[in-house]
Amino acid sequence: MLQQFYPTPAHNFRYELNKDMHFAAAHFIPNAAAGVCQNVHGHTYFANITIVGNELDECGFLINFQTLKALLHGVYDHTLMNDHPDFQNRPPSTEVVAEMAWRRIQAALDQEPHRPRCLQVLIRETPTSYVRYLPQAEDF
Repeated sequence: MLQQFYPTPAHNFRYELNKDMHFAAAHFIPNAAAGVCQNVHGHTYFANITIVGNELDECGFLINFQTLKALLHGVYDHTLMNDHPDFQNRPPSTEVVAEMAWRRIQAALDQEPHRPRCLQVLIRETPTSYVRYLPQAEDF
């Protein structure tokens, strides 16, 4: 994986953690307006996750990197995204994948007593295209 630095929203937290990972998955967008993307096809998705917080856990972590990897790679890698419950009501466009990744990660972070937050999720679908999902204050 190439080292890549992505934009991060300004924040006032003490700690900022970024995790890059990739997963291979197939999807299709069941809508005529999607053109050739109506057909099942695959991507090697690259994800960048930004976690922030003021307090660390008993290990000195905002969150264990392995936990983040399990939440995305461990769930989506080598699967058909359309088959996941996350995408039963919305097609797995890159925008929706980024949002669902944020929801999955933030739900896990909400269980942590030191309350870290997922500040953004970037999902790169191709070498030239990525989506940045930024939650709003009411999402926390």
